[in-house]
Amino acid sequence: MSLEELYRYINWRMNPNDERARERFEKIAEFFDSISAELPHGARVLDICAGTGIAGAALAKATKARALTVFDARKDDLELAGEWLRVAGINPELRLVQGDAREVGKLVEEHDVAVLWGFTMPHFNPFDAVKLFANVAMSLSDDGIFMIEDMDRVYWILYRAGYREFLIEGRGDGYTVASMHEGYDFSKGTFKRGYYLLPGFRRISGVDFHYWDISTQLAIGSVFFREYRVITREEHGVEGVGNVLIFKKPEKKVAELKANNARAVYP
Repeated sequence: MSLEELYRYINWRMNPNDERARERFEKIAEFFDSISAELPHGARVLDICAGTGIAGAALAKATKARALTVFDARKDDLELAGEWLRVAGINPELRLVQGDAREVGKLVEEHDVAVLWGFTMPHFNPFDAVKLFANVAMSLSDDGIFMIEDMDRVYWILYRAGYREFLIEGRGDGYTVASMHEGYDFSKGTFKRGYYLLPGFRRISGVDFHYWDISTQLAIGSVFFREYRVITREEHGVEGVGNVLIFKKPEKKVAELKANNARAVYP
C-alpha cells in the first residue's frame, strides 16, 4: 500500500494527455504571467513535489527559464515532464530528480525560483515543514523566491466544512475512492486516514495529513526568508489557482544550521 497505488485511482489533473490538465496548465501559466514582473527571467526553476512538472513548466514558460529541475518521489510521473515542455513550447535544460523533498537542498544545485504547487503541504507535518523550508532556502540563490499554492485548511476544513470521519474522495470508471479517519498522532499533529476502493472496500493506502493554516506557513517561512506574503485567490482572480504564499531572499546560514542539525526522530 502506497501513494503510488492511491494516485492510480485519483486524478490530480496533471497528465499532459488529459485535456482538463492542459486547461489547468493554462490557468497556472496565467497566474505566473500576472506576477512575472517580480520573477527573475532566464532563471533556473525548481519544481518540488512536482508530479509530472505541470507547474514547473508553466513557471518556466512565464520566466523564459534557461533550466528546469523537476523533483518528485515518483519516477513514473517525472517521465512525463518533457511532454509539458512541448505543450508549453519551450526548451529549457531539463533535469529530472527523484528524491525526498525534505532533503532537496542536498540533492539539487542552486536555483533562482522554487515552487511547491497543487496543495501539497498536508503531506508535511510541522517537523517535516521546517526541514522542507530549510532545504528549499539552501537550494536558492541569494535573491531566490519560493512559492507555495495552498488553502487555509483550519478555516475551510476544520471550521467551515467540519472534519469528516468518512469522505468520498473521487470516482472513476466503475470504482469509487473513499477515505476514513483512522487516528491522530499528537506528537506530529497529523490525522491518519485510510483510503479504500469501492465496491469491495479494499484498502489501498494510509496517509498522514497535517491541516495547515496560512499564517503558520508564513511564520515558519519567516525564519528562513527575509520577505514573505500571501496573494489570496480573491486578489489574483485566476480561476483554479489557490492562495499563493511567496517567500523571498533566503536566510541561507540559518537554513544550513537547521538542516545540518535537524533531529532524526520526533519528540
